[in-house]
Amino acid sequence: MKNDPIIVIGAGVGGLVTAALLAARGQNVMVLEAAAEPGGKMRRMMVDGEAIDGGPTVFTMRHVFDEIFAACGGALENAVTMRPAHVLARHAWGNDRLDLFADPTESEAAIGAFAGAREAQGYRAFRAEAKRIFETLDKPFLRRGQTNPLGLTWRMGLRGFADLCAIRPYESLWSALGDHFRDPRLRQLFGRYATYCGSSPFRCPATLMLIAHVEASGVWLIDGGMHALARALEELAQNNGARFRYNAPVREILTERGRASGVILATGEHIAAHAVICNADPAALAAGRFGPAVRKAVPAVPPARRSLGALVWTARARAEGFPLSRHNVFFSNDYPAEFAALSSGTLAQSPSVYVCAQDRDDAGHIATTDGRERVQIIVNAPPTGDSQRLTPAEIDTCTQQMQASLSRAGLILDLPPGSTQLSTPADFEAMFPSTGGALYGPASHGWAASFRRPGARTRIPGLYCAGGSTHPGAGVPMAALSAFQAVECLLRDRASTSPSRQTAMPGGISTPSAKTAASA
Repeated sequence: MKNDPIIVIGAGVGGLVTAALLAARGQNVMVLEAAAEPGGKMRRMMVDGEAIDGGPTVFTMRHVFDEIFAACGGALENAVTMRPAHVLARHAWGNDRLDLFADPTESEAAIGAFAGAREAQGYRAFRAEAKRIFETLDKPFLRRGQTNPLGLTWRMGLRGFADLCAIRPYESLWSALGDHFRDPRLRQLFGRYATYCGSSPFRCPATLMLIAHVEASGVWLIDGGMHALARALEELAQNNGARFRYNAPVREILTERGRASGVILATGEHIAAHAVICNADPAALAAGRFGPAVRKAVPAVPPARRSLGALVWTARARAEGFPLSRHNVFFSNDYPAEFAALSSGTLAQSPSVYVCAQDRDDAGHIATTDGRERVQIIVNAPPTGDSQRLTPAEIDTCTQQMQASLSRAGLILDLPPGSTQLSTPADFEAMFPSTGGALYGPASHGWAASFRRPGARTRIPGLYCAGGSTHPGAGVPMAALSAFQAVECLLRDRASTSPSRQTAMPGGISTPSAKTAASA
């Protein structure tokens, strides 16, 4: 029925932004979330009574969220307190250490001091190429709906084919990095950006060097961590009339005459809907987790095409022996072996380790006084949480190997058992069903991977998808952009069945004008 709500399943970033944008345009929106609070993967963990980010920790592409808040009658700077990071990340290989900075000239100078003038020159060329690739794809691909190579070429205009080839889709990122860097440590550092979308630098296209440009364009530190952003988006949606129901898992999506018509909750409650936007991983649709009627809404993703999972420790720890910044990466001494192990479905014997020191600023100043600080530690893992649970012995071994990787750089982390929580791929599978614990949707392996990601529209009218597992890709800003696209598709479909004047909205959205529409 026309007066039934638009139901958003899931309060992850994609669901929160979808709800906010729709509510700001006068739509009747209800968000149903299985968990007790918003955020999805951008969750918080309570350890010793303190909240620690248990998901994404790096906030980039602030302008996307400025657009979202402006479109909904708010302002990001009034919703969260944040400041730009001077140090983007600290990287370590044993005793060798390299910082990257928000100022590219500082990064270039640091690389020169670390590895020589030729590598600094290579970084300059790499940065220029990463920027060019990002700018080539930003408007025609990242900010528009899913397409195919021919459609993307058409969107790019007269130079379409030449531009498409110039984004280097047929070369691996690792191979392309060899054009810029001879020092294997630098190839490792910039190859790590593939893991931002859960992929291997040896198998993903060189196109993904655009991620380096995104991070180099600015990292912001949010007071209260990334979960504070989730709360701000929830409030933005509520201020515009969206309703949220937590602890309300959806058991089934219903259809009537081939169109999505409502949902049934785990409690058996039936809620009719004008449309449904699924912020769960689309793999759950294909696996039948939302019932047989929508099982064929999107193509299934074979386990071999899943992105990486992770072991994530959240703790209040004591850190000694290494000057932690906010974001820190401790690299494996054998990167090919690390990803070979992950590709074969096993944990790496010598893993790279990411440490977010949430109580530190980027200069390393710590805000606590008792000697303990909030940390999140990530080690990549195969996405086998639905088929091959890690044994306690395997977890103990991985914890020891993680600590060994840190100790090579001098870092000793005391992780008290009572003040540490560990999330494994099996835990992530329980939270995000049918993923095996993959945290980024399908892996970005091969030139065609980006075109295979589900778009906002599904095969079932009235059912849409939004989130980091859909187009345009993984990560917080990409999940937000997917919400723009889901809203655009839904409102265009609604407009096609009812006469109304169109008005342009931020992010390329064209929606029916209404007396409640927010100003651009």
